[in-house]
Amino acid sequence: MPRPVRCRRIERQPVYRSFSPDDGPAGEYVRMTVDEFETIRLLDDEGLTQELCAARMNIARTTVTAIYDSARKKLADALVRGKRLLITGGCCEYAPVELPETIMEKGNSTMRIAVTYENGDIFQHFGHTEQFKLYDVQDGKIVNTQIVATNGSGHGALAGFLQAAAADALICGGIGAGAQTALAEAGIRLYAGVQGSADMAARALAEGTLAYDPDAGCDHHEHHDGDCGHDHCAEHHCAGN
Repeated sequence: MPRPVRCRRIERQPVYRSFSPDDGPAGEYVRMTVDEFETIRLLDDEGLTQELCAARMNIARTTVTAIYDSARKKLADALVRGKRLLITGGCCEYAPVELPETIMEKGNSTMRIAVTYENGDIFQHFGHTEQFKLYDVQDGKIVNTQIVATNGSGHGALAGFLQAAAADALICGGIGAGAQTALAEAGIRLYAGVQGSADMAARALAEGTLAYDPDAGCDHHEHHDGDCGHDHCAEHHCAGN
């Protein structure tokens, strides 16, 4: 029986998830997993030793060596042959996110909706949101609400923030492709392209009548470091911690 794969701790979600050469062959791509990207980030960008990288990712040094070797071969394949590079998937766990101690506990039968929030309305730029309003829903009705600060988290960490807050769904305005992928990998359903009252939108989602745009992206790429994309569902089953 094969040995179960141990999840790799990821401290920072990739901001850029897709790299494409201007004159590369159409349809050809290389898929790099998030944990492979993390070894490149820690070893090559931060300059850590493999021992320190292993400690940060909560895995053995020999595992780091194998992951790093795979990542370098994929980079070489993409660069030498002009293929598109996609960063997604992998058996990963994310570094703990500090949440306010006052955040309300979520019930077992409760759906939690998070909304990017500013002065009662849906804040339109996910990566710069300073607050989420959380709505707990039971039997199609909102039973609790709470406004929580993101504590200055950037868009690369907001998916982890929402996952730690036990959010099941997010309502927002514009959102970049990298953030969309991070939310999907965190198991959070995305309802983008929504404007107006946060309370009305949350109520509509609870009742199953929310109008949203599944193709909504971010119109301010210089602020969000991404291009527009589509949200996808993804599940990762890992053994061990």
